[in-house]
Amino acid sequence: MTMGPATTKKVIGIALAVIGLGLALWGYQLSGSVGSQITQAVTGSEPEKVMTLYITGAASFIVGVYLSIKN
Repeated sequence: MTMGPATTKKVIGIALAVIGLGLALWGYQLSGSVGSQITQAVTGSEPEKVMTLYITGAASFIVGVYLSIKN
């Protein structure tokens, strides 16, 4: 049973979307940690790791949805 190029792109797209959601959730959980809250209170912005997880998760999710929808 072989998969065609379209099926492979859909599988990769779904995987990227799931990974993107996971990264965004991880960033959300990390933003609630004590260290992140202290950094946010002192600097007024989210820590760099949290923002990296949010941005990477969003980009991965968008690319994944695009690949899974596109023929």
